[in-house]
Amino acid sequence: MKCYEIVECLEELSPKHYASDWDNVGLLVGRREKEVTKIMVALDASCEVVKMAADKGVDMLVTHHPMIFSSVKQINEDNFTSEKILTLAENGIAYYAMHTNFDTVGGMGELAAGPGYLDLKDCEPLIFESDDTEGMGRGGRLPRPMTGRQAAEYVKERFGLSFVMLYQSKTLEDKVFDKAAILPGSGKGEISEVKKLGYELYITGDYGHHPGIDAMDMGMTVIDATHYGLERIFTPFIAEYLKNKCEKLEVIEADTGAPVRII
Repeated sequence: MKCYEIVECLEELSPKHYASDWDNVGLLVGRREKEVTKIMVALDASCEVVKMAADKGVDMLVTHHPMIFSSVKQINEDNFTSEKILTLAENGIAYYAMHTNFDTVGGMGELAAGPGYLDLKDCEPLIFESDDTEGMGRGGRLPRPMTGRQAAEYVKERFGLSFVMLYQSKTLEDKVFDKAAILPGSGKGEISEVKKLGYELYITGDYGHHPGIDAMDMGMTVIDATHYGLERIFTPFIAEYLKNKCEKLEVIEADTGAPVRII
């Protein structure tokens, strides 16, 4: 298949125009007419993933997070981003990123809240600053009532994680929740909107000490399952999607593991 044909398949699922204004999605490196027989899917285009793609002789790399965000003024080995661009170009690897467009339509929130993972019932989109029909994140009823600790264990089990972080006031330790909101990725900036929608249990990533204290002061319980922990589901989902849509492609999944570990 040609690279542009694969791009069309991906944008059928998550059109580019749904991406946020600040984002950088689409074909970021390579030629549209490139012939593609082997493709690799990963969450991030890290140095390890780019080297793996080159070593395995893939023709195209697809990631969720874009490798290029800010302007690149020089393409040489003096900068790790430009070094990765050089490696991709030298090995004839086309590179495509689908980020907030996938978060908004066709993917991340619905997938994370769905039967394969959180299994929320009666789901509704969490639409922030958007009139899109889907929107980022999902909220819905939990499969059964749970305390914050029980919900944290449930998230660990369903997403296959070795740890999560629970931000909750001790006065709420016995509180039982029957619904939850989930926003994979970095969701600390949206907690006020989540609370306004009536959710007191919030599952997301990239939290921290001070936002966690603020959440507790708001009477919220937050489960930080890490950015990687909730969004790693992109890789098997897109790999399977490409296998079904492009039957002649060889599709490789690359998961280099969590960038943070509790020792």
